[in-house]
Amino acid sequence: MGDAVIKPLFVKGPSLGVRLLVLTVLSVSLMVVDARFDTLKPLRSQIGLLATPLYWLADLPTRLWQDMTQSISSRSELLAENEKLKAEALLLQRRLQKLAALTEQNVRLRELLNSAELVDEQVLVSELIGVDPNPFTQRVIIDKGSKDGVSLGMPVLDARGLMGQVVEVMPYSARVLLLTDATHGIPVQVNRNGLRAIANGTGNPGLIELRHVADTADIKEGDLLVSSGLGQRFPAGYPVAVVKEVVRDSGQPFAIVRAEPTAALSRSRYLLLVFSDQRTPEQRATDSAEAQEAADRDAAARQEAAAPPPAVAPAPAAPAATGENRNGRN
Repeated sequence: MGDAVIKPLFVKGPSLGVRLLVLTVLSVSLMVVDARFDTLKPLRSQIGLLATPLYWLADLPTRLWQDMTQSISSRSELLAENEKLKAEALLLQRRLQKLAALTEQNVRLRELLNSAELVDEQVLVSELIGVDPNPFTQRVIIDKGSKDGVSLGMPVLDARGLMGQVVEVMPYSARVLLLTDATHGIPVQVNRNGLRAIANGTGNPGLIELRHVADTADIKEGDLLVSSGLGQRFPAGYPVAVVKEVVRDSGQPFAIVRAEPTAALSRSRYLLLVFSDQRTPEQRATDSAEAQEAADRDAAARQEAAAPPPAVAPAPAAPAATGENRNGRN
């Protein structure tokens, strides 16, 4: 019999340095392919679908802590909070009644001007379930995705103002790029005088900048910046930020304007997704023309109904009969 082959107890494989090098090359290759091509987008979407339960599990301790905190609150604090909320509800109802009256008045004035009636945007309530761990981006993850009708570019806002827009959609979740991200920009205007500008993110969660604003522009601290709607991505008239600092240098053509977002970017949990008007310009023009024709027909009908009936002319009188005719002979 030949010598028995003795199997080694510890099999020696590639060294740790070689393994690290292979993994590093593989990681860099995947990052380059993901940055320059769209090959990995379906894979990333599927990974996001698989990671959705992990986001819920990661958020579970916060939910449990909040439930526990609410359950151990004292009865007196709850009663005081209840009374405060009732008072605020009464004030809001009074304000809502005034706004309803103003809305009706506005509708009547627009009808008189033969103008199109404004319709409120359709919105979808969503909840924040995660924050992007990358320190160089300002992104959050919400619990609504393509299954709920979410699409790329949808504006996102909270109770105080605009927060950002959807940049990636997965079946049951989506990623939102915040206004303060360094790659984000939004057309705005000063609410006080209508001055237009572009607000860009700085990477700082509480700061945005207005670039290329003339040194002589009429803008000052405390001015409210609202969305202008010129980019046709964000609806017009929503609060964006409040100017906090205006630095003017006589030697520079542009002023440095810094503003603080009105939305609570780092505190808001419940958000609103705004569905924009998906009609083409031709469809909008056709709908506007049809609405104008309908308004003209209604105005003509009302004018015809209000007009007095035409006067009926009296019948001509019969000629007077002569003596000969009265006797029936010539």
